[in-house]
Formats: sequence, C-alpha cells, structure tokens
Amino acid sequence: MLPPIRAIGYMDDEYPTLLRKISSPPSCLFARGAVSPSCIAVAIVGTRKATADGRLTARQIAYDLAKAGIVIVSGLAMGIDAAAHEGALAAGGVTIAVLANGLDAVYPASHQSLAESMCARGGALFSEYPEGTPPLRHRFLERNRIVSGISVATVVVEAPIRSGSKTTARLALEQGREVFVVPGSVHHKNFEGSHQLIREGARLVTNARDIADDLEETLLTYRGILGNPELHKEEKRSDDADCGLILEALRSSLAPLTIDNISEITHLETQRVNQGLSLLSLEGTIEEFQGTFAVKRR
Repeated sequence: MLPPIRAIGYMDDEYPTLLRKISSPPSCLFARGAVSPSCIAVAIVGTRKATADGRLTARQIAYDLAKAGIVIVSGLAMGIDAAAHEGALAAGGVTIAVLANGLDAVYPASHQSLAESMCARGGALFSEYPEGTPPLRHRFLERNRIVSGISVATVVVEAPIRSGSKTTARLALEQGREVFVVPGSVHHKNFEGSHQLIREGARLVTNARDIADDLEETLLTYRGILGNPELHKEEKRSDDADCGLILEALRSSLAPLTIDNISEITHLETQRVNQGLSLLSLEGTIEEFQGTFAVKRR
C-alpha cells in the first residue's frame, strides 16, 4: 500500500533544495513517501521501448550509484525508467519517481507494485499535479524539468531522435546540471538521439565509475568513494551465494521463472533476487524474456 498524499509548498523545509534553483520550479509538490530535500540524486532516463542491453545497463548504473548512497530519479515508465528504479532497489538504495499525473493513481498501472516497493524502502513519488489529473502527453514534457531539477546530473540510456529523454537532457543543461549519455550502435534507432546529444556536448559514459570520475567533487564529497574495490566485500560474498541459489533454481526448472517464482524456490527476499539477476544478466549467464528468466543457451 502506498503512503498518503501530502502537499509540499515551495517554502516548506521538505521542498527539494536543488529544485528551488531552476527557472520554473513548481509552487507545490505532491508526494507519497519522504526523501531528504538535500539528498544527492542522479536521474536515469531513456526510451520506453528499450533493448534488453539498455535495460541491463540502466539497472547496473543505478545499482552502482545507489550502492554509493546516490538517490536515483526517473519517471516510472516502461523500459529504461523501470530498470533504473529496479536497479536502485536491488542495491538497497533509495529511488524517486516523478509522475505526470495526480498521485491518486500510478501510471502505468502495471507499476503499482514497483511504486509501493520504492516508497516502502525510503523512496517517494512526486508530482506537481493534484489528485484526479490524468497523464496527458504535454504533462510528461512538463514533469521532465522536475526529473532533471532535483538531480545533480542526468544519465541518458537509449534515446531515439524524438524522445522525451532528449528534452530532459536539454533541460538539465539549461539548469546548469551535468548530462551523461551511454552510446550504442550507429545502426539502431534507439541511439540516434543519444548520439546527437553527445555531438552537442554531453559526456559519453559507459558505467557508474565514469559518472563518479566526472562528478568527483560533487558526489565523492557527500557519499564517499564510489566503486572502490575494497568496499562491500561482505556484500560481494553474499551476492555470490545468492547467485548460486538462483542459478540452481533456474537450471532445475523446466520453464523460465518469474522473480516471485525464484524467491519462493530459493527463500530469498525479492530485493536479493533482483540483485542476483542483475549480476547474472550482466555476466551473460542468464537471459530475460517478458518478465521471466532462464539460463542462457550456449
């Protein structure tokens, strides 16, 4: 169940500090959940029609940043947005979704459970629209200034030539924030907008370490060293054990398994299953198809 909706005025202590600094901040934010107004956040955005590799990239970058204490911001949409939120949750981190409709409804409705998990784990849903406001097309463009406005940087993963993600990136630049872009195949339409942003001056990145290097003074001052190989040794040992259990479950099954199936078989919490699946996917050990997972055929 989602927490109650509350209004946060521009002068309220809970109003995001960085959002006050943009040229057209909303006079009021509606929120479910609570996040520190002075948190250091990075937005991860991209196309709804993302490739499997794109989703894995977004999930891994979000995971690594969240592990370092960075709050992940996105729009709760299908594709890259959902992968970013999931990556943050898999890392045990905090993530914020900015919606283009009133918070009495989650859009898309299929992400109700994801939204509930975000709020339950210290994250929040934000919107400038009151209850009952439908998610019309122009409102998605309007909300993009909030996505970039509460973030120190925006990371674009797979943006076609006509893309709301490009709008978010340009708004971020206008707001004086950094913009990072993950490159891709020159033959795939999902990267036409991404490559245009790089030509226009956005920074090319391939992982969270690249982002940390370019935002060193901002991020490292607040959250410690990102990606230090000496950190999280205990977590890595735990990750290895979880991955072994997940692989055993997948290999023993005659059909692909959902996250809930895997959790039931392995007795692992959903968060740990998500984390293990992310690692196994990045290793190329498993593959995903329509929300189910199986061992990759060689």
